[in-house]
Amino acid sequence: MRSRERLLAVIKGEKPDHIPLYCWVFGFNAPRHLRWTRNGREVTHWYTMRLEHIHTLPEPWDVREDFERVKRWLSLGLDDVLDISVPWSVHPEVEIKDWKEPPSNKEPYSLLCREYATPAGKLRHIVRETKENLGAGWVIQPKKVHLFEDFNIPRAVKHLINSSNDLPKLRYLLQDPTREKLTSFKERMAQVKKFAHDEGVLIQGWSAFGIDGIIWLSGVEETVTSALQKPDFFQEFIEVMFEFDRRRTEIILDIGGVDIVVQRGWYSSTDFWSPTLFRRFVLPRLKDLVHLTHQAGKYFAYVMTTGVMAMLPMLKEANIDLLYFVDPVQDNIDLKILKEQLAGQFTLAGGINSSITLSRSSPEEIRRAVHTAIESLGPTNFILSPVDALFPDTPWENVKIMIDTWRKVCR
Repeated sequence: MRSRERLLAVIKGEKPDHIPLYCWVFGFNAPRHLRWTRNGREVTHWYTMRLEHIHTLPEPWDVREDFERVKRWLSLGLDDVLDISVPWSVHPEVEIKDWKEPPSNKEPYSLLCREYATPAGKLRHIVRETKENLGAGWVIQPKKVHLFEDFNIPRAVKHLINSSNDLPKLRYLLQDPTREKLTSFKERMAQVKKFAHDEGVLIQGWSAFGIDGIIWLSGVEETVTSALQKPDFFQEFIEVMFEFDRRRTEIILDIGGVDIVVQRGWYSSTDFWSPTLFRRFVLPRLKDLVHLTHQAGKYFAYVMTTGVMAMLPMLKEANIDLLYFVDPVQDNIDLKILKEQLAGQFTLAGGINSSITLSRSSPEEIRRAVHTAIESLGPTNFILSPVDALFPDTPWENVKIMIDTWRKVCR
C-alpha cells in the first residue's frame, strides 16, 4: 500500500498492510541526515502549511518544504500528510491602523495595537509584546496584532470581540478570499495535488476554526463566561464563526483535491467546556460541517486532545471519521476502554504522548508506551501518532526509539 491508500483504509475501518505511524511536526529539530538545503540555508526545523495563517514561524517555510518533509518521512517507512489551510480576506472598505505604545508605570510591556475601521464601526485589539526567547524552532510573537493567534489569548489587554455590537463589524473581517488570493490558492493546490498523486500521499484541508476561533477573538474567560451568562450573544457569535468556517469548507471542497476536512478543537475540550455546553453550542454546527463534507464524498476529522471520554458520545453522534489526538498521559485515558466504547465508529490517531513520554522518558518507557498503544487501539481504526506533534525539544534519539519499536511490532 502507498501512504494515501493505507491511511484511507484505516479511516474506512479496513485492515491496512500495517498500522500507520504519522508524526505531525511543530518546529521539530530534524537530525542532520534528514535535513535539506534551500537557497543556501540548511532547513533544521520542520513545520507544516497548516500553520501559515495562525502562527509566525521563525524561519521560512513554504509548500516546497512540505514536499521535502514528506519525502523524508516516507523514506523511513512512515506516513505523512499534506496540510492545506484556506485563506480569507478583509472587506476592501475596512481600514487597518497599527501602532505600538511604550511601557508605562502601570504597564511593564509595550502594547501592540490594531484598529479596524469597518463600515459598521471600529474594533480595537490590544496585546502585550512580551518578547520571550522560546528557543530555536518555536513559533514567535508577530510584530503586529494578528486576527487569529495563540499569543493573543494570554497577553491581550483588550480582546477584539466583547459584545453583540461587535459582531456586525467582525463580519467585515471574515470575508471570502479575494480573486487574487483565490487564484494563488488554486495554483498552490495544483502543485499539491500533483505531488500527492506522484508520491501517493493524502491531502487534508484545515478549514474550520470552531470554538478555537472564538477564543482567539475573545479570550478563554470571556468566551466561557459569555456562553454561561450571555447565551443569546454567544449563539450569535457561534453563527458568525460557523458561516466563516462553512464558506472556507465549501471553497476547499469546490476546488477539490482534499481527502479530509479538519476542524480544530483544542479549545473545545473539557479543559474549557462542560459536555452540556459542548452539546448546546459546538455539536450542532459540527454536525453541519460533517454533513457538508460527507455530501462531497470526503472524510471529516476533529481535533480534541483532552476530555475525550466525556465527549465521546457527542463525537460519535457528530459522525466524524477521524479524531486527532488521543493522549493517554495528558488525558489520563485507559486506551482499551476507549477502544471498546468507540466500537469502531471512527478512527483514532494518537496513542503516545510527545511532551512527556517522547521528551523525558527512558527508552524502555517509550517502547512500553508504543506497545501499549498498538495493543490497545489496533489493529484497525488506529493511526499511531505522537500527541500532538514533534516539537523543537523532542529528542531525535527518542523519536528513533519510537520508530524502531513500531517497525518491530507492525512492519
